[in-house]
Amino acid sequence: MVAVASLFDPLQLRELKLRNRIVLSPMCQYSAIDGVPQPWHMAHYGARAAGGTGALILEATAVSPTGRISPDDLGLWDDEQCVAFRAIVSLIKEQGSVAGIQLAHAGRKACTAAP
Repeated sequence: MVAVASLFDPLQLRELKLRNRIVLSPMCQYSAIDGVPQPWHMAHYGARAAGGTGALILEATAVSPTGRISPDDLGLWDDEQCVAFRAIVSLIKEQGSVAGIQLAHAGRKACTAAP
């Protein structure tokens, strides 16, 4: 008989160990200001981590201001954004979860103006 892993069993991926196999997929929140994560992001991701999620993949995060899907997307092109992300990642780690990020560039469909 083959043992089947439980959703709540730890998962080892090379050097990375998740406390369970629950992973939050990235979901655009459209709540950033100039690409900077806001208190909403801290509360949203912190709550998921505190709730026991093994890993959280932060939403589509633009690598340049002109590559955003919408003007309210997260960004990772300046220091202010990095500082805010650092706080979120620290909170996720403190809760025993692992943080990941979905890097994004919308290409020719990019939008930097509000609809």
